[in-house]
Amino acid sequence: MRDEELIKKIHSAMYRQCQTRGYTAPVDVLMDIGILPKQKYEDWRFGRVPYLEGVCAANLHRLSFIMHQMRVYAEKTGLKPSFCYYKRWGVKKKNGQGRRPVIPLRFSKSGDPVLERRYATHYIESKRVEQLKVMASANRRVCPERSIIHWDSFLQTAYLFNAVEIPKGLR
Repeated sequence: MRDEELIKKIHSAMYRQCQTRGYTAPVDVLMDIGILPKQKYEDWRFGRVPYLEGVCAANLHRLSFIMHQMRVYAEKTGLKPSFCYYKRWGVKKKNGQGRRPVIPLRFSKSGDPVLERRYATHYIESKRVEQLKVMASANRRVCPERSIIHWDSFLQTAYLFNAVEIPKGLR
């Protein structure tokens, strides 16, 4: 795939994600453009793969180019960067006691902190988040039984990115 085609795919994926959810994430863009298969992503999230770059269907130079294009698009469109902590899924408590251990996930083989932070940075479109919030609120008033699940998951996602504050009645 030529660079121009890849750039169009990256920007299109980011635009679609922002319109749908109000934010975009590098791992989701990688899945949307076909570099990261969903099953491999899930293997990584469950800790069956040591680092994400190892399961991507692209070399490190291509991944670096993709990450750069994501930052360029985010800067060009005014998306706000927000760090997201990725932890392993499926970790169980020992003997059912105490807190669940939090196991961080690695994106790169090298473990370079700058690179890890870039992969974990989501980009938020604050105006779209506010629009989605208003739409969800309107849907909730019209048909509460259909929208509560979507509303709660949206609020939790938006809250994680410091994009909105969860209203007191919905906490």
